[in-house]
Amino acid sequence: MTKKAIIIGPAWPLRGGLASFDERLAREFTAQGYQTQIYTFSLQYPGFLFPGTTQYSTEPAPADLSINVCINSINPFNWWKTGKQLQKENADIIIVRYWLPLMGPCLGTLLRMVKKNRFTKVICIADNVMPHEHRPGDSLFTRYFVKPVDAFITMSEKVRNDLALFTQKKAVTVVHPLYDNFGKAVTKTEARKKLGIAENEKMVLFFGFIRKYKGLDLLLGAMDQPAIRHSGIKLMVAGEFYEKKEDYDSIIEKKGLSGQLIMRTDFIPDSEVRYYLSAADFVIQPYRNATQSGVTPLAYHFEKPMLVTNVGGLPDLVPNEKVGIVTEPEPASIAAGILRLYELGEDFFLPNLREEKKKYSWQKLVAAIEEASNDVQPYKQEEK
Repeated sequence: MTKKAIIIGPAWPLRGGLASFDERLAREFTAQGYQTQIYTFSLQYPGFLFPGTTQYSTEPAPADLSINVCINSINPFNWWKTGKQLQKENADIIIVRYWLPLMGPCLGTLLRMVKKNRFTKVICIADNVMPHEHRPGDSLFTRYFVKPVDAFITMSEKVRNDLALFTQKKAVTVVHPLYDNFGKAVTKTEARKKLGIAENEKMVLFFGFIRKYKGLDLLLGAMDQPAIRHSGIKLMVAGEFYEKKEDYDSIIEKKGLSGQLIMRTDFIPDSEVRYYLSAADFVIQPYRNATQSGVTPLAYHFEKPMLVTNVGGLPDLVPNEKVGIVTEPEPASIAAGILRLYELGEDFFLPNLREEKKKYSWQKLVAAIEEASNDVQPYKQEEK
């Protein structure tokens, strides 16, 4: 009998890294012989809480996926209706994403209703337990969410340790799989031609949504260091502002950095991601704090050496002077790290990148989810 898996989390028509992840995970479950669906949000965030320009993708719906767009994160009547629907699905496994305590009331209620069927096992992929930007109610919402979950998958020891503050249920750490769903790399020449960038330019890349904790201001400070200015290295910033653009414009103007920057700060569609990664010499992640980063497996997929700061789980994912450089989260250290990347050169890192990336497989993630599910005791009544 075919097993059934349901993923609860962002997916098309929503956009962004979580949606890409959930869609890729659904494909892997299908490849492993599961009947797979995604339950995603008809309303993920109210407009006033969303920092970008739009929550929605402009790309066509994935033809190979079954996506049920039905969850309203702020409507309790919707939670009851959708929870009853999920309960009746009688899925063998529900995989639920947890990345923001704001989702705790909605997801926690859905899962309590699911568990009434006394059959479905619930495995949470916890991206963050303690959010990067704290808000009132975070701990309360997370405690409510974790109770109906049977076991957890984390992608860093930092998240696993945070989770232990809320529950002693089983938690397994698995490295974030490769984002291999953005297509194959193209040559640097082809990518730079596509993006209108000079072929012989020295260029590093900051990629992804721009938020305070990601430290773009620290990287701009590094670009202001004399050794970087004299090196001719340019920085491409590719990603949408999720906070005040004016704050960064002020830094750029004050430091006179515009000539060293290539700013592509609209949302990057999935179909164009490979050109930005392929065009770069190195990928820079100057984070102030982090659990893990979706940019790291993206760089691994495109075999781009990285600079990461010594925060959270990032150094564990990027062995120093093997697949990249680890620095302190401050401008002078980041600048020295960028220069060290160029001193060693891209080819120095490639053998280790290719070996290390073998760890980052979707099959391993599915196997970990299945193992966690198999370890759950046959049905007992969940805590209320």
